[in-house]
Amino acid sequence: MSQMEEISKKRVLAVDDDVIILTRISSILRNDYELVTVNSGMRALRYLKLEQPDLILLDIRMAQQDGIETLREIRNMEECRNIPVIMLTGVENKDTVVESARLGICDYLLKPFSSVELLKRIRRVFEEEEKDGRPTENEES
Repeated sequence: MSQMEEISKKRVLAVDDDVIILTRISSILRNDYELVTVNSGMRALRYLKLEQPDLILLDIRMAQQDGIETLREIRNMEECRNIPVIMLTGVENKDTVVESARLGICDYLLKPFSSVELLKRIRRVFEEEEKDGRPTENEES
């Protein structure tokens, strides 16, 4: 892969406390996206103080700090409040979906998810951003 291709890749932050899920996400996304993985909401927040990814995949059920709490904190961070978030969960719960939507997620994906479905949802988010006229990483620099 050329250096130019590497620079133009969108960066995705995957947050899940299950190493198997992170490994699966990594194997699905590694060819198309620059992927950063962390295994807790607290680590995600530390990372976000330093870097802003183009998209966050955020598990809802995690030890210590769940995805909803993490998302609340992300939305309170000035530089991160507009980063698109896709919530991932193994349990469908109406209250969680409503709270996630209130906090501005762009999608919700139930586990186990297929490779095709995950890629489709991610591409849809980036296509919507381009339609909305938000600057892409390359346009900003």
